[in-house]
Amino acid sequence: MTTLPKRLLVGRAMRSDQLRETLLPKRLALPVFCSDPLSSNAYATEEILLALSVGGLALLHLTWAVAAGVVLLLAVVVLSYRQTCHAYPTGGGAYAVSRANLGQSAALVAASALLIDYVLTVAVSVAAGVANVVSAFPSLGRYAVPLSLAMVLVLTVANLRGLRESGSLFAVPTYGFVVMVFLMLGTGAVRMAVGTPPVAESAAYRIAPAGHLTGLLALAIVLRAFSQGCTALTGVEAVSNGVPNFRPPKGRNAATTLAVMGAMTIAMFAGITALAVAAHVRIADNPARLIGAPAGYQQRTVIAQLAAAVFGGASPLFYLVQAFTALILILAANTAYNGFPILASILGSHGFLPRQFGRRGDKLVFSNGIIILALLAGGLIAAFDASTTRLIQLYIVGVFVSFTLSQFGMVRHWSRVLATERDRRERRRLHRSRAVNAVGATVTAVVLVVVLVSKFSHGAWLVVIAMPLVFLLMRGISRHYRRVDDELAPEPGGVVLPPRVHAVVLVSRIHKPTLRALAYARATRPDSLTALTVATGTGEAAALQAEWADRGIPVPLTVLDSPYRDITRPVLDFVHSQHTSGPRDVTVVYVPEYVVGRWWEQLLHNQSALRLKARLLFEAGVMVTSVPWRLRSARTAAGRASRPPAVPAA
Repeated sequence: MTTLPKRLLVGRAMRSDQLRETLLPKRLALPVFCSDPLSSNAYATEEILLALSVGGLALLHLTWAVAAGVVLLLAVVVLSYRQTCHAYPTGGGAYAVSRANLGQSAALVAASALLIDYVLTVAVSVAAGVANVVSAFPSLGRYAVPLSLAMVLVLTVANLRGLRESGSLFAVPTYGFVVMVFLMLGTGAVRMAVGTPPVAESAAYRIAPAGHLTGLLALAIVLRAFSQGCTALTGVEAVSNGVPNFRPPKGRNAATTLAVMGAMTIAMFAGITALAVAAHVRIADNPARLIGAPAGYQQRTVIAQLAAAVFGGASPLFYLVQAFTALILILAANTAYNGFPILASILGSHGFLPRQFGRRGDKLVFSNGIIILALLAGGLIAAFDASTTRLIQLYIVGVFVSFTLSQFGMVRHWSRVLATERDRRERRRLHRSRAVNAVGATVTAVVLVVVLVSKFSHGAWLVVIAMPLVFLLMRGISRHYRRVDDELAPEPGGVVLPPRVHAVVLVSRIHKPTLRALAYARATRPDSLTALTVATGTGEAAALQAEWADRGIPVPLTVLDSPYRDITRPVLDFVHSQHTSGPRDVTVVYVPEYVVGRWWEQLLHNQSALRLKARLLFEAGVMVTSVPWRLRSARTAAGRASRPPAVPAA
């Protein structure tokens, strides 16, 4: 019934031996795994300016220093994660590194941080993309939430179709954004060189400070601006998580892709920040704080103001910048759509998440992880009204938790390798690698403290609570799986055969399903066989007994009286009584059931059988066997399903 719509959405299923065909070349891996850090250039500078604007115009001159700190940190993290790609080509990123070097608890902390961060990545990216659409078309502002949810749905379907297809789909917006940003930066630089520098539409406005500026308050504002600017680092770890999806040599191709992404991100972030400072962009968390702005002024995003200043507010190039910015911000969520399912599959295979997360779908992607990610991100978007400003306060904490654990894990990894390496040249290389990761671990740990302190009261406390909850959830799932495995482990002597098997066939009336169930039960040759019916009304039992005798059915019919018209309890009592003759006896209950082809027919049949089966499953020493009878609608539906749908090849 759902085959044709499913094929139309996700395309034809792929065989397991076609997995190699889904591996990505570097040109497609870049948009698939790096769209998030590349797209963060659209709002990282804006977040720095927003934080500094709390002090009015007095702190805007520090934009350069804050941006320089972010650039340095980004370079260190990219260098560190390139080494992770080489050392752990099986993927898993911070989780795999922490598990191998710091222990399972540290690995689960990293995993919980990454899972939460991936959900936030989808929510923030989509909300930011829709915000840029609203900047170009302000009348769409009231539809921000439904537009965001629609974008999440589109991304989900695209990723369910497979990595290669989503990479091809997202390549044009990603590369288009990069080209348009560099074109904007180049045009702005040329204009400054010839003496006609671009001027932002908000350049003439002043910003009213949010309060009296003191030394400690200024330091707090600068630290918060730095933590906001660190959004430029989100998604960097996704490449190391997805190394298995690269073409061979996997580690080298992943490291090269990461280096290209780092160079692009640093160049764009530094350029946008420099242009924003030169164009005197003014932006505040509340437009009312912009002194000189007209009544009802709706401020645009920083990148929109820059595009308007460089190309003109009515220029086609302005709308191209906005279009590609909106697209890449929305598609930046694709980084999480690839990272979350892969990490969830690894956790599922290790028994820390439901094992269903480890199974690939029709297109050889981890469909369960994709769907769960979409549901969680959609819930966040609805809960926070698709507000980038509110959502971004929850961001970054999880990123730097995973960064820090990963880098400390890599330091320990290199130390272990050094302990066994004797070649002098190789030891020098290992010492350099350890030094890089040691610097990365120290820097990211310091930044984690800064981010946590500066963002805690602004909403990051929710993440601080959520991470332990996810950690405890994974621990609980692991305990459950271990307990079940211990309980299901076979005894040394095997399973003892039951001395007797009693068969009970449930009978409502004499028809083909009942006769098939009786025939099947007789064919198993049980020690005793009983046909069982429950009399809930006067005359029904007598009529059934008379028809039973007329047909000469060679199985005794037992009638249970139920004055309160309940069917379930009398059957349970009868089945329970079968154990009085022997505690190791087994009772097999045969339940005739209709198989229907339409969803609404299921509501009209099998309801009593479902209730009985649900209760019988909890009875010790009882086996429940369903005996299906396919109605004509089921046979018709089966015939339709056996015919392959005529859809284009994916």
